[in-house]
Amino acid sequence: MVTVDVKLHQDRAERDLPRPRLVIGGKDVTDGSGGAYEHRNPATGLVQAYVPLAGAAEVDRAVAAARGAFEVWGRMRPAERRRLLTRFAGLIRDHIEDFAAICPLENGVCIGGWASSVGPHVAEWTEYYAGWADKIEGMVGAAYSPHENVEYTIAEPYGVIGHIITWNSPALSLAMKVPPSLAAGNTVVIKPAESTPFTALLFVDLAHEAGIPEGVINVVTGLGDAGEALVSHPGIDKISFTGGPATARRIMATAARSLKPVLFELGGKSANLLFADTDLDAVVPYCAAFAMSNTGQGCALPTRLLVERPIYEEVVQRVAGIVAQLPVGDPLDPTTYIGPLINATARDRVQNMIDKALSGGAGRLVHGGERIDSEGYFVTPTVFADVDNRSDLAQQEVFGPVLAITPFGTEDEAVALANDTEYGLSAYIQSRDIGRVNRLVPRLKAGTVYVNPGPNPITSPTTPFGGVGISGFGREGGRAGLDEFIHVKGVGVGRV
Repeated sequence: MVTVDVKLHQDRAERDLPRPRLVIGGKDVTDGSGGAYEHRNPATGLVQAYVPLAGAAEVDRAVAAARGAFEVWGRMRPAERRRLLTRFAGLIRDHIEDFAAICPLENGVCIGGWASSVGPHVAEWTEYYAGWADKIEGMVGAAYSPHENVEYTIAEPYGVIGHIITWNSPALSLAMKVPPSLAAGNTVVIKPAESTPFTALLFVDLAHEAGIPEGVINVVTGLGDAGEALVSHPGIDKISFTGGPATARRIMATAARSLKPVLFELGGKSANLLFADTDLDAVVPYCAAFAMSNTGQGCALPTRLLVERPIYEEVVQRVAGIVAQLPVGDPLDPTTYIGPLINATARDRVQNMIDKALSGGAGRLVHGGERIDSEGYFVTPTVFADVDNRSDLAQQEVFGPVLAITPFGTEDEAVALANDTEYGLSAYIQSRDIGRVNRLVPRLKAGTVYVNPGPNPITSPTTPFGGVGISGFGREGGRAGLDEFIHVKGVGVGRV
């Protein structure tokens, strides 16, 4: 049984949640042609807001506003864009507590955990890309011209970018997409998930306060039809999407009709390779707790733990003991580590996957598995050992607090198990043998490999992040993340 302070949640919702609305051309729109969405608090299951939903009409207006604003923003001196984005980042730092306060109410993220890091990450990413705004350069190639031409390149913005934002960490998704788009000179239309509109509204409010012109950032919360309208709109020059492979396939099919470029950051089934030469006292608590962070709702979380056989049974017992001590409960309680899932559908889906694993013999249950009696959307943190690597538990993204542990004997077996998945977002190595690390990193099928990482290793703005396989393509972060929103124009000037 999980106890939640319903009155506290209601009071905090009235105080901390931005007023539900769309934002088009700098103007608030409180009625959408897509109807309204009943936003339910994940911890209580109670309706706490009615969110207006955009339809095709609002998307069309938002794209028109963004195209009009591009004539101003795209032609602005890069140094001025840098100044405005730097001011924007400063305002985000001033409102770190506001971003944190939204999280438990919007998607159930614990105030004492992931929520506390949201604002700093958004500020850091915005600061980083603000610094790129006046450092985007072309190249001169006159020395290589056989015709004595002057040849050079110009790095130009695409125009209007459509950003479809994930619900599990909307603030980080915004930070990884919007600042590089703006730094490059693009304008944006953001479609948040209907379940998480509030973070985007605070984000756009602070952008306007910073002096970023109206229409540069537009917010059109909506359902699938709004996403379809955004992807298919002829005024959108590129789509950036974070979510699942099934939705990405539909987006790609729609974008293909006009050969519109896309950037996909999709799901993962990340393997964490734990070798016997590690310090178990330091490493095992990290492996257990990080897999359960944000209630397991993270695409790059190490949810498959592959353990070398000499330490396997000890690690299994240690992991089970650690997970058993992780506090489950009210996300407004600072001591809570595991809160609710985003909605009833997610809760039922995760519990059904656990039940199927139990009935189908996918692995040996060592902790959890039982249902939680609550009006909110809670699932018991669950650990399976001896997991069959071809089972659904090992192959499908659970997106809940479920960890699968599997033994291995050799490096080759560890790599084979890690790569035996359609996903390829992240991989983790826990080892003090640098020779082993150097051997394994090139062999792991993943967009990013983290070696002996500390807490929250996946959100550095300086390092490109993205996947291979059905985990997507394109990169967010670093110079590569900026280049996603730039196209290069070649120029040749002959002698007069």
